[in-house]
Amino acid sequence: MRIDRLELENFRNYGCQAVDFDARCNVIFGENAQGKTNLLEALVYLSCGKSPRARTDREMIRFDAFAARLCATVMARDRDFRVQVDLFRDRRRKMSVNQVPAKNSAALSQVYNTVFFCPEDLFLIREGAAARRRFIDTALCQLRPRYAAALAEYNRAYDHKTRILRDAEERPDLLAALPEFNEQLVRFGAVLIHYRQQFAVRLREYAAANHLECSGGREQLDIQYQTVSSITDPAADIATLTEQLRDHMESHQIAERSSRLCLSGPHKDDLLVTIDGRDAKQYASQGQTRTAALALKLAEREIYKNVTGEYPVLLLDDVLSELDPRRQEFVLNRIAGGQVFITCCEDDRLPQLLGGKVLHVHGGELV
Repeated sequence: MRIDRLELENFRNYGCQAVDFDARCNVIFGENAQGKTNLLEALVYLSCGKSPRARTDREMIRFDAFAARLCATVMARDRDFRVQVDLFRDRRRKMSVNQVPAKNSAALSQVYNTVFFCPEDLFLIREGAAARRRFIDTALCQLRPRYAAALAEYNRAYDHKTRILRDAEERPDLLAALPEFNEQLVRFGAVLIHYRQQFAVRLREYAAANHLECSGGREQLDIQYQTVSSITDPAADIATLTEQLRDHMESHQIAERSSRLCLSGPHKDDLLVTIDGRDAKQYASQGQTRTAALALKLAEREIYKNVTGEYPVLLLDDVLSELDPRRQEFVLNRIAGGQVFITCCEDDRLPQLLGGKVLHVHGGELV
């Protein structure tokens, strides 16, 4: 899959911009705050309907505009697609694929996929569990439409339950609705665990191989999926997971009402990453955690290839400048086979090293 053309209107600091891309490698360079990351953000958004940076769509609309438009011409599965999203300040966005309205973000993910890698991801191992859940969710929402739908429903039920528990002391009548939302959390939570376990197994396989090679064969990486304690086997069928989640939630009802918090469920899931048997979050050096993070992100790309038959579009946002020469070489040796976008500073040598198409960004304009 590849992105042939991108058109932006009033997106971030871009007024009106259209650019054609190389099918292999596109190096985007320029000084800071000129629009390099904004360009990659647009490519991510068109692939999944979510931004890796913004909390709301309004944040991505140019300051002096009331609406923004993003369009991409894409080749995937030997077919041409045109994906378009219109963002508005005062109403819901509009999405379409080949001029057919898209009901949800899943319709975009079925056209093309992206793997976005930024410097913050190098701290993926050291951060809290929420960062690693976000990593899993971002990948699975593109790969599995059913997962994306279940995650949206789970989050909706979680928000309702949280509000009920928070306000129940002043409004005891709200507790009557609690069983309904508990059941939704159980049903959709079982779907989340089912897909997360499958993803973790593949991630473990590919990331371990990547880390072993990047470390020169000296270190062994391992990944274990951690979920609700009552789940005896995350690989069990969804019916079994549902029953075990229900039992766990029922056993925590008193504690939840007392604490006024939603204590039970896969919203606390995590990935335990170990290097040579030791918890990487606690004991790994900075170099080891960076290598592990590289291994995970490149493993994500391999999983996409395994599932879809095509490499996703790889977006490297100023990552290479944060790596030493050995790790730079490791990444560059693994980006062949699909379309790649790399941002870098003006004084970087990447444009000369990689070839492909070179684009200079200055003040929201591409040259």
